[in-house]
Amino acid sequence: VRHLKINSVIRVAHIRHKRKQLTILLVWQFSCYNGVVQLKVPAIRQLYHWDCGLACSRMVLKYLHPVSEEEFQNACWELKLTESVWTIDLAYLMSHLGVRHQFCTQTLGVDKGYRNQSFYKKHFDTEEDRVNELFNKAESNGVVVKKRSVTMQDIQNHLAQGHVAIVLVNAVLLVCDLCSTPVKYCCFLPVGQKCFCRKPDYQGHFVVVCGFNLATNSVFYNNPAYSDRVCYTSVSNFEEARKSYGTDEDILFVYKES
Repeated sequence: VRHLKINSVIRVAHIRHKRKQLTILLVWQFSCYNGVVQLKVPAIRQLYHWDCGLACSRMVLKYLHPVSEEEFQNACWELKLTESVWTIDLAYLMSHLGVRHQFCTQTLGVDKGYRNQSFYKKHFDTEEDRVNELFNKAESNGVVVKKRSVTMQDIQNHLAQGHVAIVLVNAVLLVCDLCSTPVKYCCFLPVGQKCFCRKPDYQGHFVVVCGFNLATNSVFYNNPAYSDRVCYTSVSNFEEARKSYGTDEDILFVYKES
């Protein structure tokens, strides 16, 4: 699929009402070539079963804010990013590298209901305090966090301006229409190798959403499980996967401007 240029017209009206000046963003026209937006975000494959978030961060940085591998590794080292990486960690990473961002979530902190969920159970007791502290100190560290739900229209408007986003999804539910054989996220075994893991109800996984097609009501995204393709699914499937219990509807918007 070829990269298609975005042609959008956004007008900003400044309205003065009594003592307040309100800035209203009026989108008078939202159009793109054949209703398709697909940004040229490089595909970078994760190395282990746990580093999908870091691979997505590499993709986003390479597309918007190129940094050296040394600078990236130093940032990960300073932030102590290990085998348990949460969305708030990725927001701290963007802030550390001076990248404009906004992390939207339904839960400010750790949902205690995840304690007995198989995906979170292993690291829950050691991670709960750490993650809650990151949320508590986010503002003082320049990390932008908003407690709010995000609509598909919000995501499409963001992409139409050339920005990208890292989205937490339930990989068990996310189905690419172009991939014939689904990857085994549980143990990240190569395709064709037998997996003995029990299929979970929830498997947290980060992807980079990089486009959409209005005519087919579908979404383009880079899956760090692959380095040779752009994945493609329906909006309904994407919404089901990103709003599944376990995701908190986490989405990290990343902007071109620093």
